[in-house]
Amino acid sequence: MNDAPSTPPANVPDDTTGDELTSDLDLSPRTAVPTATGAKRNRKVLPIVVLALAVVAGGVIVTQFLSSAVDFFCNVDEVGEREGCEEDRRIRLQGTVDEGTIASDSGETTFTMTYNAVTMNVVYDGDPGGIFQECIPVVVHGEIRSGVLYGDRLEVKHSDEYAAENDAELADAVAESEKCGSAA
Repeated sequence: MNDAPSTPPANVPDDTTGDELTSDLDLSPRTAVPTATGAKRNRKVLPIVVLALAVVAGGVIVTQFLSSAVDFFCNVDEVGEREGCEEDRRIRLQGTVDEGTIASDSGETTFTMTYNAVTMNVVYDGDPGGIFQECIPVVVHGEIRSGVLYGDRLEVKHSDEYAAENDAELADAVAESEKCGSAA
């Protein structure tokens, strides 16, 4: 066994003074380093603006869709008589095309249509084409102004769903159209 007194290593401080410990640590205050916070804020604003524009565009599209989806369905004799069938609003109007009234001029087709002995003048934007003809029931989508229906869409054949829901009106329209051909 070694009885020689041990000497502490050179890098271990003496317990009697703490000067060696504080001389290795730098405790002076540091200056703040500037950060790029301005650039981060600009990056956060752009997605918010894009999101806001997308919401506004979506709102406009939904509003347009809903406003066109609420077109009231009316027969010619209900104009001005039933709620929703007033002038200056978009409607779908049913009637039978009167014999001898179809005329085309400058990209417009004009005719009259009748339902329950009430007649309405129609100005249709374009050529209806297809199976459109005199003495058949039609549904014209448009707006009534000064007693004239200005249409932009025309339906000649009714779907099965429409026929099931409106049997009485269709029967009346067919009866009206049968009178049309026999009046000549």
